[in-house]
Amino acid sequence: MSVVKQRILPNHPCNAELEVDKISNLPAQIVDKILSHLSLRDAARTSVLSSKWRYKWVTLPNLVFDNQSLLISSQDQTFIKNKIVNIVDHVLLLHSGPIHKFKLSHRDLQGVCDIDRWILFLSRGSVKEFILEIWKGHRYKLHSSIYLCQKLIHLELFNCLLKPPLSFSGFRSLKSLDLQHITMEQDAFEHLVSSCYLLERLTLMNFEGFSDLKIHAPNLLFFDIGGVFEDINFMDTFNLAIVSIGLYVNPGFDRNLTLGSAGNLVKFFAHLPRIQRLEVQSFFLKYLADGKVPGRLPTPCNELSFLSIRINFNHCEECLAALCLLRSSPNLQELELLARTDEQIALRTVASVMEENYQNCMFNQLRHVKISGISGVKQELNFINFLLANSPILERMTVKPASVDGAWEMLKELLRFRRASVQAEIVYLDP
Repeated sequence: MSVVKQRILPNHPCNAELEVDKISNLPAQIVDKILSHLSLRDAARTSVLSSKWRYKWVTLPNLVFDNQSLLISSQDQTFIKNKIVNIVDHVLLLHSGPIHKFKLSHRDLQGVCDIDRWILFLSRGSVKEFILEIWKGHRYKLHSSIYLCQKLIHLELFNCLLKPPLSFSGFRSLKSLDLQHITMEQDAFEHLVSSCYLLERLTLMNFEGFSDLKIHAPNLLFFDIGGVFEDINFMDTFNLAIVSIGLYVNPGFDRNLTLGSAGNLVKFFAHLPRIQRLEVQSFFLKYLADGKVPGRLPTPCNELSFLSIRINFNHCEECLAALCLLRSSPNLQELELLARTDEQIALRTVASVMEENYQNCMFNQLRHVKISGISGVKQELNFINFLLANSPILERMTVKPASVDGAWEMLKELLRFRRASVQAEIVYLDP
C-alpha cells in the first residue's frame, strides 16, 4: 500500500508577504515623513503599495500643485487649463484632514475663476501657508475670502490684483509676505503692512498702484524690494536687520531723481539702528544721495557687517553718499562695489571731492572687498586706493573689470597702490 505524504503548510508567511507587512505596518510618523518628501503626484501613486496605503496620501497637510506634480504634455491651453482644474478638484474632493500649505504654481497656469472656489474652500479650514503664482495672462483678482484666512503665517502672490475689503483688519498670524508683480492701491498697501503686527519678512517686487512706500512693521527682520517708487519711509522698524533695495529706472530715460524730501540718507537710516546687511541696488544710491549728504550719519550703523552698493563713480553725490555709509559703519567686514556707468558726466569734480573728503577715515574691521564692472577711470582707481590705504586688516580685494580694454594698465596701477594691511592680496578676475 502506497503511502501518500501530506504536504504540511508552513506556519510562517512567504518573503513577499513579509515585505508587504513591513510596508503596511510602518509607524504613522514614518509614513508621514516618506510622503512629505514626495511630490503630490508620487504621493498619490503610493496608494498601490497596499490596502493600508491606499488613502494615506489624502491626509497630506501640504498640497503643492507645481510643474513637478502636474505633468501635462500638451500645447493646447484649453486642455491644460481643464487638466489642472480637474486634478486640483479631485485632490480637494478626496482630501481628509487639515490643509496647512497650499501652493499653486504651474508654468501654464492662468487666472481662472476656479481659483476662487479653491480659496473659498481653504478659507473654511486652517491653512497656514498660501502660495499662488499666475505665470500667464492678466492679473488675477484675488478672491476676498483669502482675507478670512486668519491662521496664515506665509502668504506669497505672483501676478495678482489685491483689493482687501474695508472690513479687513490684517492677518493676525502672518509672519512672511511675498508680493511680486502685483497691483494694489496706496492706502490698501499701507494698511496691509501695518495691520500685520507679527510680520517679520516682507518681499516686494515689480508692483503697481502705489509709489510712496511707508513701512510700519515693528517686528520686521527682513525686507527685500525692487521696483519703481518715489519715496520710502520706515516707521518703528527698529528690529530690521537685512535690507535689499533696488530702485528701477529706465537707463535710456534721462531724468533727475529729486525723490522724497531733503536728506534722504539720514531719513532712510533713522529707523534702522540694528541693520546688519544692506544691499543698495540699481539706482537707489542716487535716491539716497538726494538732498544734504552728511559726512557721517547721526547714529552709526554699529551692527552693519555687509554692504553692497551699485554706484556711478562719475556721480559726485553718489560717491559722497557711499563714503558716508562707509564712515558710519565701524564694524563693516565685507564690502561689494558694483560700478554703474549709465551716466558719464559728473555733476561736480569728483577728484577734488576725494581729496577733500577721503581724510581721517579708517576701516578697522574690513576684511573682504569685491569690486566689479569698473573701467579703470581715475575716480574708480582713487576709490580703490582709498580703501587699500585705510583698511589695516584687509585680507582680500577682488577686482573684476567691465571689459578687457585697458585691463592690463589698470592691473599695473592697482599693484602700485600702498596697502595698510601687510597681508592684503589683490585678486584680479578676467571680465
